[in-house]
Amino acid sequence: MTTMSGEPGENRKMRSKRIRPYALTGGRTRPRHELLVEALVSVPRYDPGLPDSLMPESRALYERARTRVSIAELSVALSMPLGVVRVLISDLAAQGAVYIHPTAHAHHHDREMLGRILDGLERLRI
Repeated sequence: MTTMSGEPGENRKMRSKRIRPYALTGGRTRPRHELLVEALVSVPRYDPGLPDSLMPESRALYERARTRVSIAELSVALSMPLGVVRVLISDLAAQGAVYIHPTAHAHHHDREMLGRILDGLERLRI
């Protein structure tokens, strides 16, 4: 698709900036899976045909998760609200497209883990 500026695909890139988060998630605010910000996801078996069938936002998450990455990192790297990332990653996991790695402290946060998360977020701000 070519836009007035002549850049192929430019309209597709801009769509994410104009569309409301609830439209991306179908109005859902809660993911199917419990996904903490430190939860790691990855693509177990990359399917080169799958991205073509995904919305641009889900496609970007799928491509970025080809290497193990946290929910927080996906949100920051793709400039998507954390809630949207959680819902879309949960949908991809339900399809078997991404794997959500078990979190050792899924229900019990210790100070050391929270400190590492805070340090990582502070480094991202620099």
